[in-house]
Order: sequence, then C-alpha cells, then structure tokens
Amino acid sequence: MATTTLTYLQQGLHSLMMLESFSLFCIYLMLIPLALVWRRITSPLQLRPILVVHNFGCSLLSLYCFLGFSYGLYQSGSLFKKGPSEHLKLYFWMYYITKILELMDTVFMILRHKQRQITFLHIYHHGSMLLLSDLAIHFYPWPAIAPYLGLNSLVHIVLYCYYGLTALFPENPPQWKQRLTEFQILQFCIDFIHVIYGYLYHGFCIYGLLYGISMTYLFTNFYYHAYIKRKASKDISKQE
Repeated sequence: MATTTLTYLQQGLHSLMMLESFSLFCIYLMLIPLALVWRRITSPLQLRPILVVHNFGCSLLSLYCFLGFSYGLYQSGSLFKKGPSEHLKLYFWMYYITKILELMDTVFMILRHKQRQITFLHIYHHGSMLLLSDLAIHFYPWPAIAPYLGLNSLVHIVLYCYYGLTALFPENPPQWKQRLTEFQILQFCIDFIHVIYGYLYHGFCIYGLLYGISMTYLFTNFYYHAYIKRKASKDISKQE
C-alpha cells in the first residue's frame, strides 16, 4: 500500500513538472522576492481603472465557467464519473485561463506596494490552482473533477465582484468581506463531502482530500486571526 502511494506521488510530481504551466509557476514564485526590490526603487502605482476592469472581468469569466460546468455536469449525468467529457472540455480550458489571469492579482499588489497582502496563503492558493487546473485539462477532464471547479467558479464570481466594487468605490467598499471568507470555507466543506464520498465509493485519489485539508486549514486560520481574534482584542481594549 505504501509503495503504491509513493508511486502515485512520484507520478503526480512528474506530471506537474511536465505541465506547460510549470515554467509560469516558477516565474510567479520568482516575482515574490523581487517585490522588495521594486518597493525600494519605485513609487506605488495607481491602477484603479485597470483593477476595476480586471476584477469585474474575472468575475464574468467565473460566471461563464460556473454556468458551463453546471451545464456539462447536467449533460454528463454524474458527479463521480471518471473519464473525459466533451461537454466539459471547453470549460476546463476556460477555467485554466482564469487561473492564469488571476496571477495578475499578485502583480498588481507588487506594483501598488501591497506586499503585506502577499501572504503564504495567497501564493499557495494562486500557484497551486494554476498547476492543478492545468493538470485537470491534460489528465483529468472528468465530471468527477468538475464540481470542485464549478463551485470554485461560483465563489470567484462573488470574490472578484467584491474586489471590483472595492476598486470602484475605495472610499466606501462593500462591508461583506467576512461573509465572503465564510463562503470560501463553506466551499471546502462541500468539497470534503464530495471527495470523501468519492474516495469511499468511487475510487477517488486521497491527494484531493489532503489538498482540501491544507486549504481549509489556511483559510480557517486566516479567518480566526482576521475576525475572531481581532474582535476579541477590540473587546478587551474597550473593557480597559
């Protein structure tokens, strides 16, 4: 069992390194340390119009992907089928394109001197989704994978709409950032139900579950420090 698991892991790592997106992933990681150099030699850029277009554009693309995955899954007739589906092929590609475009979030943060926003969660999320969406196109364009991408697209409709409104109205941004994080965590809970059922009854790979655990931990940790712990600190300050 251990040998089989190790073999799958080795094959998975080899597949990731052979992806077209792997070079882009490496370039993306190289940008992170360069952000400090950029901050020293330049002034922050004001990119408000570009941010508005980018964020609302990503929201619309996510809407297209969500509707496409929903239609494709309906045509496939199964949430657990492991095999290529012509109904879903286009939407897997479109989803991959959105993950490439979303890397610009980090570029904009660097150009605007928002290095504090470039956290491990941010890098891990964007980098891993780039590789995994490319992996899905080439090896797993299945109905069994589509629910995760469709649900993530639904979350990103709201997420990038929030970013777009924040860029459009910086003096009066939306006040539902906390609810948005809760929506993201709910996404992972739904993913868990699907992947555990698939693992138990449809032979799903265990690594999908492990990745979900890592994302859930990172997002819940962010939620705790951003909202629960911060609120508790404010309450203590008021009492003093």
